[in-house]
Amino acid sequence: MKEALSNILYNALTEAKKKGELKIKDEPLIVLEIPKDETKGDVATTVAMALAASEKKKPRDIAEIIVKHIKDEAGIIDKIDIAGPGFINFLLKNEYYHQILKQIDKEGKDYGSVDIGKGEKVQVEFVSANPTGPLHVGHGRGAAVGDALSNLLAAAGYDVTREFYINDAGRQVRLLAESSYCSCMGKPIPADGYHGAYIDEIAASAKTVISDIKKRIYAGPIDDKGAAAASQAISLNFPNVSFEESEAFFAWHSKKCLLEEIRKDLEDFGVRFDNWFSEQSLLNDSSVKKSIEELKERGFAYEKDDALWLRSTAFGDDKDRVVIKKDGSYTYLATDIAYHRNKLSRGFKSLINIWGADHHGYIPRVQAVIQAFGHPKDTLHVLLVQLVAVLRQGKPVPMSKRAGDFVTLREVVQEVGSDAARFFFLMRRSDSHLDFDLELAKKQSSENPVYYVQYAHARLCSVERQAEERGIKIPDADSVDFGLLKLPEERNMMKQLALYPITIEGAARALEPHRITFYLQNLAGLLHNYYFHHRIIIDDKPLTDARLVLMKGVRQVIKNALGILGISAPEKM
Repeated sequence: MKEALSNILYNALTEAKKKGELKIKDEPLIVLEIPKDETKGDVATTVAMALAASEKKKPRDIAEIIVKHIKDEAGIIDKIDIAGPGFINFLLKNEYYHQILKQIDKEGKDYGSVDIGKGEKVQVEFVSANPTGPLHVGHGRGAAVGDALSNLLAAAGYDVTREFYINDAGRQVRLLAESSYCSCMGKPIPADGYHGAYIDEIAASAKTVISDIKKRIYAGPIDDKGAAAASQAISLNFPNVSFEESEAFFAWHSKKCLLEEIRKDLEDFGVRFDNWFSEQSLLNDSSVKKSIEELKERGFAYEKDDALWLRSTAFGDDKDRVVIKKDGSYTYLATDIAYHRNKLSRGFKSLINIWGADHHGYIPRVQAVIQAFGHPKDTLHVLLVQLVAVLRQGKPVPMSKRAGDFVTLREVVQEVGSDAARFFFLMRRSDSHLDFDLELAKKQSSENPVYYVQYAHARLCSVERQAEERGIKIPDADSVDFGLLKLPEERNMMKQLALYPITIEGAARALEPHRITFYLQNLAGLLHNYYFHHRIIIDDKPLTDARLVLMKGVRQVIKNALGILGISAPEKM
């Protein structure tokens, strides 16, 4: 639908320009959308309103010019109307929707994929939690958004890399190491250190490693010479080794334990990364120093008050930012500068960072970094993820005993399952607050949106099994008379199936995977209503064949859309 109507509109604009009726200096982006009022048509475009400023004409006058030059050589348009200030509404022929059913039957799992990305390299960086504790539900929402967005962009023709940035350098990691050391040695954990069951687990694991070290110098996959030296020190001095002697070991071991836990939680949630990038590696290979030197050469870093500053105000930030403090230590921004320079050096044309909402003020700084290295501001897109309130029948859920001050992702997934958790996390825009009711997520009824959608798929699988049991083979779509599908409910379902590629494209352009959950709920609602009122397998074989192919198309699109969200499509429920 999108391609066919876009071509028709582009041809009309070209003709209007040739006739001198429109100027059209730059080719406009054709945006197609679904009218809220179905009586207005199947699809509408706002192109006339988009051209109003440059053409210096009323949108409605532009719309009339465009419509005058429309030639429907594809034969898909039944009626065209101009509505409101300049919407151009199209009512499509039933035969067009019949072709959609044939297309779904032919393309199967690939139906809905578009190629707006044309292989452009995109990096999506998400979760990126400090390896200092378990993942909480906020991380879970970010993981669901990042993974679904990556799937969505891949379906839209982009070459997507998923990356987890490990914040494994700095004060937080040192506190974690010291807390683990103190727990292991039976000493009081510092007041500003890490407390909770997971610290004791890390310490217990460290004791096991230390016991082995007492017998032989640790020969495992340790990351750096400092950790190896600490291992040797422990082997010689245990149990009286000081934290200073063993800091490298406890830092390495604590990060290792928690990263393994984070990986496991994410894998159980259906999220896998192409790359795990270490912040510490930027310090180890002097990337931070080299990046700062390059900014100096470009004139965007300067010294003032015994500190080094990024000239971020040159790119719209409200003030310049410190990169190296008076004591010579790096700020958080310093490693972020090196990290984003590294991203750009890997050839990504677009960078998408998914951050917690509390990082809103940090966006202008990183956008300044992107521009300081000579790239457009819109190379970087930042999606903010708001907090999640976990409820049980409308009341807040008590905090996790293990984590101490938050509800963990693991607890939620264990209680409601990965599918329900992902769907609920994706039901709203990522930057809007989300209430997650655990009891609702477990309900097996139409009140639970993920159950409602998955049951639609399972119900259609049941229809196919019933047909098979009765010796009825679902025919090839090319052999079916779809003209027999005359019910309004059947047309509405066909129309919804035709809108799926448009939904994918719109969601990908807007970076809004939650649109897929809305689409699925609408399609599932149409299916359940139809199933309740009409039999699919009847004595009329030609009509049965047409309905079975329609149902097969609905099932395929539900499965494809659930796949974008990373949610299973069960065949039985």
